[in-house]
This record gives sequence, structure tokens and C-alpha cells, in this order.
Amino acid sequence: MRNCNPCLRLALPRRKTVTMHHAAYVFDAYGTLFDVHAAVRRHADQIGPDGQLLSEIWRAKQLEYSWVRTLMGAYADFWQLTEQALDFALRKVPSADKGLRAKLLDAYWRLDCYPEVPAVLKALKASGAKLAILSNGSPEMLEAAVKSAALDQVLDDIYSVEAVKRFKADPSVYDMVTTGWRLYPGAVSFQSSNRWDIAGATKFGFRTVWINRSDQPEEYRDFPPALILPSLEGLLAAG
Repeated sequence: MRNCNPCLRLALPRRKTVTMHHAAYVFDAYGTLFDVHAAVRRHADQIGPDGQLLSEIWRAKQLEYSWVRTLMGAYADFWQLTEQALDFALRKVPSADKGLRAKLLDAYWRLDCYPEVPAVLKALKASGAKLAILSNGSPEMLEAAVKSAALDQVLDDIYSVEAVKRFKADPSVYDMVTTGWRLYPGAVSFQSSNRWDIAGATKFGFRTVWINRSDQPEEYRDFPPALILPSLEGLLAAG
């Protein structure tokens, strides 16, 4: 688990040693560590002016399918949902070249991580905390993304919903961490860019940090995060 593209390598500014307050830091993958819109952006010139719309529909349907299948008790792995969501998005956005389907799917295996991610995770690891990903992604998707971003050397574990065959925000997903690491929920700091994911993790008992990268309005007010940050970098000072 090494580091992102050379152009994304960052050195954190000199700072005093940070004292971490949690035994474990667990991260959602897509949208939190990895930029879900990077696949479309990589082929933006070929897709045309509706590329952002295509990407937003792709992501929205990917999540919708995960929620509906969990409610129905009809699990299908996240890669299948990713393919189905892209097919829907391509039909919904007729200006997008359907011939790019294979390229877009291939790019999803190698999503860019956000610029601050390698340095922040490295600093947390150096503090003695355990680090993991907890994601809807299939094991193969997560392994590919982590290796592409060179994060494999800083992560202790990767938890995929494949083990419980239910998607977030089902409590059994969050329980994989506490059971696997034999920790009380309160010992875990959970970071996600998805407000609904933060709500689920808060209800489960994790200390939660909402990484609100796109300045979305607050919701799920009865399950508030402990902290709201615009990126992961603020996590170091917050502890």
C-alpha cells in the first residue's frame, strides 16, 4: 500500500507531533479516499459537455442500487452495480458516446485518490493508530484501487461488504470492524464523505467525521457527526 500518482504527492507542513485520540481510524473508500468522478474526467474530451452529468448519474444509481438490493435482500456485488449504473447513465445521457463504456469501467479500477490522502494516512499510521477501509466495494475493486493509489503499506485491513452481503448503512457492515478488531465502537473514528454513511455509523456508535468535500447541506440531524471537515487533512489537528 505505497502512494498516489507522483503528481499528487504531498508533503505535509512541519507540525508538532499529533496525539491521536482513537485506537483506530476507518475510512470509507469511494468519495472519501478515491475520487469517484475521476473515471469520467479521464475521458472528458471524448465524452463531451455532459460528462459531469453522466458521472453524477452513474454515482447516484450505483448507490441507489446498493440500498434497494439491501432492502430486498437481493445482494449483488458492487462491481455488478457499477456496471449496471453506468449502463443506465449512458442511456440517460444520449450525448455521451456509448463506445466509451469499456474505457470508463477500466478507469474505475484505477481511480485517483485525493491529494492529501497519502500524507494524512501516513501520519495517522505513524501515530500508532490502526487504519482500515470499510467499503461497499468488492474485494477486487478495493484491492485494485488501493494498489493503484499505493496505499497498501499504510492500511492494516480492508473490510468489504462482500463478507456480510449487505450494503451500508446496514449495522452488520460497521460491526465487521468492531468484531474483527475486538474494539468498542467508541474507540473507532470513522471518516466518510457520504452523509448517509455518517448517519449509519453514528447510530452504530462510531465517532464520526463527515468529510464534506463538496459543501453539501446538513441532513440526518438526529445522527450528527462529531466533526465536519472539508478534507481529510484537518483530521490530523482534530485527532
